[in-house]
Amino acid sequence: MPTAHIESKNEDIAKTVIMPGDPLRAKMIAERFLDSYEEVNSVRGMFAYTGYYKYKRVTVFASGMGMPSMGIYSYELFKNYDVDNIIRVGTCGAYTSELKLYDMVLVDRSYSKSTYAEVQSGNLNHVLESDYELNKQISAAANDLGYTLNRGNIYSSDAFYNETDDYNDLRDIYGCLGVEMESFALFHNAKHLGKKAACILTVSDNIVTKEEASSEERQNAFVKMIEIALESVL
Repeated sequence: MPTAHIESKNEDIAKTVIMPGDPLRAKMIAERFLDSYEEVNSVRGMFAYTGYYKYKRVTVFASGMGMPSMGIYSYELFKNYDVDNIIRVGTCGAYTSELKLYDMVLVDRSYSKSTYAEVQSGNLNHVLESDYELNKQISAAANDLGYTLNRGNIYSSDAFYNETDDYNDLRDIYGCLGVEMESFALFHNAKHLGKKAACILTVSDNIVTKEEASSEERQNAFVKMIEIALESVL
């Protein structure tokens, strides 16, 4: 049934959700990749679409930016709409010069200093894993498509304009390949509710080399990651 943030009926949402942050990216994915799709949510401008990728029914649902927003939408999709799998597709800033612009990262673990998990359910862990089976399917899909996926940890930050963290420590101590802002909340909700979650990221900027992609370049580079996510659910 509808929630304060989602107007969809239960039958409107598929069991697998592809989740970009940007609502307009969700729209682009539906228009470019899905057949017979319908808009199933527009509350607060957080667009969602359900349609078919080849023979598989899939929902594409925007999460918004940051853990609070991801926390709300992923929780309600898992809990209220009985979604089984959420695959986040987003961008990250790289912490190593070995990662070039538009390289892709499949997240094994998300490290965060956030109190999201503690406040939400009393979980004191600061490192949370993605789902092994989902990652296995994603890796196989990338291999079949001939795309390279880097594997490793990511730092999930509460602050975009972060003036306190040292990326060298995050890379060298915690093994973080880069930084984003949503995976920790997603992984926590999945584990707390007995569901599955994964996260694929495309490098949009590099903190070490100072390289940075434009908005248009990001949109075009995003396509390979979407192909992998969609092929993995077949």
